[in-house]
Amino acid sequence: MNGAVRRSFLHWIVAVGIVGARALAADRGPGAGSAAIRASDLLARTTVLASDEFEGRGPGTRGEERTTSWLADQFRSMGLEPGNPDGSWFQDVPMVGMRSETRVTFHKGSAAETLTSPQDFVSWSPSQQDHMAVAASEMVFVGYGVVAPEYGWDDFKDVDVRGKTVVFLINDPPIPDPKDPSKLDDAMFKGKAMTYYGRWTYKYEIAAAKGAAAALIVHETKPAAYPWFVVVNSWGRERFDLAGNTEAQVQAAGWISLERAQKLFAAAGTSYEAAKQAALRRDFRPMPLGMTADFAVTNTIRQVRSKNVVAKLTGSDPKLRDEWVVYTAHWDHLGRDEKLAGDQIYNGAADNAIGTAGLLGIAEAFAKAPARPKRSLLFLAVTAEEQGLLGAKFYATRPLYPLRRTLADINMDGLNTWGRTRDFSVVGLGNSTLDDIVLGIAIGQGRTVKPEAMPEKGTFYRSDHFEFAKVGVPALYGKGGMDYRDKPPGYGQTKADEYTERDYHKVSDDVKPDWDLSGAVEDLELLHQVGERVADGKKWPAWKPGTEFKAKRDAMLDAAR
Repeated sequence: MNGAVRRSFLHWIVAVGIVGARALAADRGPGAGSAAIRASDLLARTTVLASDEFEGRGPGTRGEERTTSWLADQFRSMGLEPGNPDGSWFQDVPMVGMRSETRVTFHKGSAAETLTSPQDFVSWSPSQQDHMAVAASEMVFVGYGVVAPEYGWDDFKDVDVRGKTVVFLINDPPIPDPKDPSKLDDAMFKGKAMTYYGRWTYKYEIAAAKGAAAALIVHETKPAAYPWFVVVNSWGRERFDLAGNTEAQVQAAGWISLERAQKLFAAAGTSYEAAKQAALRRDFRPMPLGMTADFAVTNTIRQVRSKNVVAKLTGSDPKLRDEWVVYTAHWDHLGRDEKLAGDQIYNGAADNAIGTAGLLGIAEAFAKAPARPKRSLLFLAVTAEEQGLLGAKFYATRPLYPLRRTLADINMDGLNTWGRTRDFSVVGLGNSTLDDIVLGIAIGQGRTVKPEAMPEKGTFYRSDHFEFAKVGVPALYGKGGMDYRDKPPGYGQTKADEYTERDYHKVSDDVKPDWDLSGAVEDLELLHQVGERVADGKKWPAWKPGTEFKAKRDAMLDAAR
């Protein structure tokens, strides 16, 4: 037994000892009859990945080395093959790690105020340089910063913001329904659901495209879908980018707190609420704030060679085995913060140790099946999702197997830890024919299929499947349902809200003693069957008409013919 396998075996024994009776009880759920996907295995693997020994699974750390080695051991022990055509279990993902020390000062006339971090702001420089400065940059409020011709919307109009500091609101413009002002207009930015225009990534992208020197987003908990501490924990520490990134970027980026924004607009002679109201109008024009901003950033930079872990199961049909179905889950979390008192490790049990454990469970189910699917399967545990979907982006732009022969990506990011549900949620329901496959399987389980409960969170744009969608590959992101069996109405939403408030991107995201993984097993069985049907099916999954990714896929397949 070599060292890596011995470590894997010891991890496994420890995990099983820890979860013991809880795991055995969970196996009495609906998945108990499955020889491959078992709640006890799911819990044991999650416990290993979320253990302190894995140090929060931060990219470029000892925790990454242990995590990726353990995952490769797991795939190997199942009888899978190395997924990289070079014969290895890894795809190297060259990245740059950066820690930014940023000083931000607002000037109004002869008065100057230096902001306090992290109470007032969290800011950094995306530039892969040691030092960066923006001086006397005119500050301009650009509303939601949306340029959307399909909605007849342009927040920038003809205003030149080159070299300026642009201030954004988060999310899409919430346009009231003219027939019922208590609701949002479904004809504008999908009503309650978030479009990509509402994502923070879009804000920085459009700022760079317009030539702005710096971009600040005002944080509000409800439209951002997470509280201020998530901003601090996510962006206030070491951040990562792909090495040699040549995409246009602002020199300084960041967030300011709602309280700081209210003071900013008051100093500009208006109110934050009045500015928000003005930004809801189609004729809104950028509003100079009569102030300038200075940014001084020192970056501590290191080169990191992170890894995607890749395993494959070669298809049984000689004519179809060069076609692929991909399963993804991100193995990374936020690592360790030595500045914290007490617990310093972001174990990320629900985000996303359990999703990675689910990836292993589905891989094992396929590996143990008496017959292999006709097409090949790729199991991809990606790095740096928490840093902007970097591992998935790297694979999608540098695929190991041609995207024109990749039928679908099936993604897992978090699983249901609170029991069985009568429903199954698809994030972005209605985008592709994969949803039709999900519906047929769910009906067989005695369940319904629903869209995500809170589409305003923009969840479709927040996990690894989105990078596959962007390049045209039909993608499925399934989540546990919200209608829990034997639970009172509203139970699911209550538990989701509790997780966001208490554990999301906090060191408290650990395996909980009251987890019930029977629902997670049921969901994994569903996702396993989706991949099985796609891998054996005669018809390829496709984006539905009107979906924003359809043209990219059509062009890809046309070019391959």
